[in-house]
Amino acid sequence: MESEKKHKTEKATFGAGCFWGIEVTFRNVEGVLDTTVGYMGGHQPDPTYQDVCTGRTGHAEVVQVVYDPAKLNYDQLLQVFWRAHDPTQLNRQGTDVGSQYRSVIFFHSDEQRVMAETTKENWQQSPEFSRREIVTKISPADTFYPAEEYHQQYLVKRGMATCRV
Repeated sequence: MESEKKHKTEKATFGAGCFWGIEVTFRNVEGVLDTTVGYMGGHQPDPTYQDVCTGRTGHAEVVQVVYDPAKLNYDQLLQVFWRAHDPTQLNRQGTDVGSQYRSVIFFHSDEQRVMAETTKENWQQSPEFSRREIVTKISPADTFYPAEEYHQQYLVKRGMATCRV
């Protein structure tokens, strides 16, 4: 009897404003196997959406991406991240304001940290951002708290493709 091969997956975590829109963006990337929205980077255990919205827990709204590295690499995910939001807006994205909407890359390995720092430097030197400072933080991943069920695939459940008006 042939033994089953265990499928290798990797994880990446990004904050780029409201997690509803960035979740859809990553969910539609070929090679992404799963996405979960939640909270990371704060100090309060088991925060709720209401807690995080106060801005007092220190958490960012994030999407955790599980992907197949045989079909998609971390650099490709980083390129999606940089294109999906404005990394020059401090603690906000559009009309969403507060530290929970900050631009952040939470790395899960030293390799991810180096790649995140390198792409940040490259984007900073690009013509698009050479005159505006990229404020994206690059931080070690810590405890991930999945958001409440009603936030998971929020836009998909409502037949919407984006948060943008």
